[in-house]
Amino acid sequence: MDANTRLVVAIGDPTPGNRNDCRAYTDSGVDEQCRGAKVMADGGYQGNPEVIMPYRKPREGQPPLPQWKEDLNTVHKSVRARVEHALAHMKSWNILRNCRRKRDGVWHATRGIAQMRNLTMTA
Repeated sequence: MDANTRLVVAIGDPTPGNRNDCRAYTDSGVDEQCRGAKVMADGGYQGNPEVIMPYRKPREGQPPLPQWKEDLNTVHKSVRARVEHALAHMKSWNILRNCRRKRDGVWHATRGIAQMRNLTMTA
């Protein structure tokens, strides 16, 4: 999702549900589709240098995050919230809920929903 326009910009191939976010990002092909773009992600993408993640809170006994890192985390959260709301809207479509576990059906349904969403957002 583009956080500013809320348009879908990439849809990856389905991956097994037991894949962590970082691996699903590369296995699905989304990393190739987003090459050259700034991609923001949550903390589940630890170890993936291609995405922008929030700063982690320090462990107990370590000094707290500087204010500028806290401020950047706040901005990061607000941008990610826009994307998450758009994803939640897409997941609410009945056709997407009904085609789970149907191999490529999820991918085709997601592509169709994304295209319809992009059309409604640009109209």
